[in-house]
Amino acid sequence: MIIGTAGHIDHGKTSLVRALTGVDTDRLKEEKVRGISIDLGFAYLAAADGSILGFIDVPGHEKFIHNMLAGATGIDFVLLVIAGDDGIMPQTREHMAIIDLLGIRRGVVALTKCDLLTQSQQSDVLANVRNFLTETSLADVEIFPVSTLSGEGIEDLRARLFAAASEHSARAIDGRFRLAVDRSFTLAGIGTVVTGTVLSGSVSTNDQVLISPSGLSARVRSIHAQNRPSERGVVGQRCALNLVGEGVSKDAITRGQIVMDPHLHAPADRIDVSLQVLATEKKPVVQWMPVRLHHSATEVGARVVLLGDSPIAPGGHAFAQLVLDRPIAAAVGDPFVIRDTNAGRTIGGGKFIDLRAPARKRRTEERHAQLQAYAQENDENVLAALLGNAPHFIDLTAFGRDRALSEKQVQEIGERVGIVKVTTLSRVFALSTSYWGELKSSLIAFLKSFHDANPDAPGVGIERLRVQLVPRLSAAAFLSLLNLLIGGKEIALDGARVSLIGHEVKLTPEDAKIWNLVAPLIDGADRFRPPRLRDMATKLNLREAELKRLFKLLASVGRVDEIVQDRFFTRSSVGEMVQVISDLSSSAADGQFTAAQFRDRMNNGRSLAIQILEFFDRHGVTLRRGDLRRVNRPKLERFRATPKSANAELCQEEENRPRWGGRTSNPEGAASRSLVGSTPSLFRQNKPTS
Repeated sequence: MIIGTAGHIDHGKTSLVRALTGVDTDRLKEEKVRGISIDLGFAYLAAADGSILGFIDVPGHEKFIHNMLAGATGIDFVLLVIAGDDGIMPQTREHMAIIDLLGIRRGVVALTKCDLLTQSQQSDVLANVRNFLTETSLADVEIFPVSTLSGEGIEDLRARLFAAASEHSARAIDGRFRLAVDRSFTLAGIGTVVTGTVLSGSVSTNDQVLISPSGLSARVRSIHAQNRPSERGVVGQRCALNLVGEGVSKDAITRGQIVMDPHLHAPADRIDVSLQVLATEKKPVVQWMPVRLHHSATEVGARVVLLGDSPIAPGGHAFAQLVLDRPIAAAVGDPFVIRDTNAGRTIGGGKFIDLRAPARKRRTEERHAQLQAYAQENDENVLAALLGNAPHFIDLTAFGRDRALSEKQVQEIGERVGIVKVTTLSRVFALSTSYWGELKSSLIAFLKSFHDANPDAPGVGIERLRVQLVPRLSAAAFLSLLNLLIGGKEIALDGARVSLIGHEVKLTPEDAKIWNLVAPLIDGADRFRPPRLRDMATKLNLREAELKRLFKLLASVGRVDEIVQDRFFTRSSVGEMVQVISDLSSSAADGQFTAAQFRDRMNNGRSLAIQILEFFDRHGVTLRRGDLRRVNRPKLERFRATPKSANAELCQEEENRPRWGGRTSNPEGAASRSLVGSTPSLFRQNKPTS
């Protein structure tokens, strides 16, 4: 258990810790000369059961409130110190207000210097203290009259702290590791050591960690937990970590940084919060008000953006956004305090609820509903509420990261809530099962409407389908969602087009006969150097114009590609060539290849090889610089190979089926016209364009 002191300057906090533990926490020369605490002090006390109580002694002077705040975050139990001869003083009130804002609910009060009071005076002071505590989080705690000179009450107070430690419930350690740095120094023969309170998770020797927000990587060489050598440090302990790694030094790691599991590194500079303004404030919190943000052991300038319609009055509570001067390492649920820019008073505080706050549309009804969801008590309720509100899906990877949750914890929360996962290479998105059902029904209805309006089209382009969707998913997430439907055998993906299972594009009897004649000429051994249309027309005794019409139609449905004027390649052949350039790029040290290398692989002559590469250049599949090219991998899917057997599926249609209609054929445009006004609600109803 970590115990933190609080109270006015010269009320005996350091003397009391020394009486309880035998340790003088004033370690700085200036502290000993001036007789006051300036920075944080640390002490430890062993209990009979072998557990260790850690003490964080904070300064009481108003000029050092920032140091007090650095130590107050992460404590489990507060020891509020009030001098009997002074009673309630300004920093007593401010420290107590900070304790309230940080959500610390367990503690005791030590009434020091009681040897200076008569029995009657002591009774009066106790009554005043009890009255002061009435409206605070320590309203019902015990008050111990003590004297560090005579020793009166010290044993009783120590026994109460031991009892509190035995009652203390250890925090769950299955989250990801975070330690808030409050000291960084060098020890001879050991190296760089950082100390702080473990905020979540656990760390072991030889673990790889990252210092955020700087991004410096390190390895944990050794650990002291609660002032004892250990192989492991866990949440709720004071730990000293001996860190090693390139660039690691006491100057590279400063107070306020967080040593963490590398998966958690994602500094935030725009954070939505639940903000409580102290009732003692004389003025309300207004739009763009400058403040000093205190979070864990860090301090940074910030501006308050109001998310409601009016300023936040003294004693009021509301959602707000903090726009920071620089990014910090934080987690959702972390407590914070804001003070005025002159460091003269505490204004308020609360908890972080969203580390990825938007810069625009911050006050819409949809965003307000999301904030209400973020403010729920536990992660399970937050996830359920978010998925129940627009846009009905979230980045589950970011959700777990921003809450310092382990992969197992995220998995268990998702199972309890009931979600559908959409997985990409680097992200996992979540939808509620009910919304997934609606989305699937609407997507299938959209495809059915498209097929009804465009029976000759093989399907809808992936990108066109994605941008119609509400909410609009990323391209990677949308492909993953389509894969769920493909796995359920409800839709099919042919190249870059989506269709319902069972939908087929069929040639008319006349076109099918022509295709059966020309297909072997462009899809056989010479598929990488197919003849021109005029040569095929001459060889097969066909009219060139008729042949050109057929190939244009086949190109419009993605069966062939016109790489050179009047020279068509099957989509499967194009896919093979895409694989060749991908292989050439992958095998090159710098990812670049020449036209000659491609020509040699294709064995189709320099002129045609260059024309093919220029086709890929135009479509963004390759990026050219001088005589060298490299692959633009996000564009490779554009020409995904269609299995050769797919060409055989082009078969005859019923006799009364109209021929594909020349220049008036416009499958995509026709769909736009026919679906406006009847589009399922989850899809956008865009004005059709030519």
